[in-house]
Amino acid sequence: MKRISILLLVFCTCFALSAWPQSRGQRKPRIVTFDAPGAGTAAGQGTQANDINKEGAITGWYIDASGVYHGFLRSPEGAVTTFDAPDAGTAAGQGTGAWMLNPSGEITGWYANASSAYNGFVRSPDGTITTFHPRGAGKGANQGGGGFDINPKGEVAGNYIEQNNALRSFLRYPDGTFTIFEAPDAGTGYFQGTEVNEPGSLNPAGAVTGTYIDANYAWHSYVRAPDGTITEFDAPGATGALGTVAVAIDPAGTIDGFYQDSNNVFHGFVRDLYGGITEFDAPGAGTGAYQGTEPVGSNGAGATTGYYVDANGVAHGFLRTARGKFTFFDVPDAGNGPGQGSFAYEINEAGAITGFFVDVNGALHGFLRLP
Repeated sequence: MKRISILLLVFCTCFALSAWPQSRGQRKPRIVTFDAPGAGTAAGQGTQANDINKEGAITGWYIDASGVYHGFLRSPEGAVTTFDAPDAGTAAGQGTGAWMLNPSGEITGWYANASSAYNGFVRSPDGTITTFHPRGAGKGANQGGGGFDINPKGEVAGNYIEQNNALRSFLRYPDGTFTIFEAPDAGTGYFQGTEVNEPGSLNPAGAVTGTYIDANYAWHSYVRAPDGTITEFDAPGATGALGTVAVAIDPAGTIDGFYQDSNNVFHGFVRDLYGGITEFDAPGAGTGAYQGTEPVGSNGAGATTGYYVDANGVAHGFLRTARGKFTFFDVPDAGNGPGQGSFAYEINEAGAITGFFVDVNGALHGFLRLP
């Protein structure tokens, strides 16, 4: 009897040891949710996570109970630090919004002052905030500009609105100088012009991607090479109201984005370095107006993240590999009504994804999906 028990014990132990590495290899991704201290809990308030760097730090903004914006930085260990630009306004719709951070922890974004004019900022790892206002940017309400992306060299890509409300884009260098640029066919009228999109619109080499709005208010995309050469492009099926919207460029120069077709349905695309465009749709994406697939971020491994909106108007997160394989996910506490759900925004080199979800009450909360 003792011999049988020992043999059984040995068998069970060997079986467990042989299965253990396999079970670890098949461990499911884990989703962590978080809120910045002071975030409001009503509809349209809460925490919006926008970017994650390779170390796992996350930045974004939160909206308090008075409707004021504040920036935050969440450490890889989960500690949240909040911050405000020195001249940020304190009325509803004003405040500080953080968009992106680089590997060293520098953050860029915008702030709206007491006149509701926008300015940019760079926050250093020690918490020092440097503000800037691009030359030519308007200073009236809802004019001005801010930073949308920052690369490892500390270069910032962003936008501003001129006094006549035309749109312009810029690169800001670490020494505080600017290069202003516009796509050749961009319009110059009211809310026409050139935009840098968020997040991930600037790669380590200094290439920038974004959109431009022509004189007929049609949307197109461009890529600006580090030497300043601008190439314009459209996705083949882009005939809807928003046309082609490039949102992210990776270190290899691959661009992710989305476009609208003639029925205003969103579709994703990937554009390679040589201009070849591959279109894609997430299975389950709706086919009605303003439904469909919307990529937002990418990493150096060719993975794309974003969300799709289903036939009921609910958003769901997705991960698409460089080979086109999809993985879908929902944050457990996300709402399932129109305009609610899970909105994935950015992915780092390790495959960690951040974004936000909208709950049943319409409030926003941050999330981190660990691979």
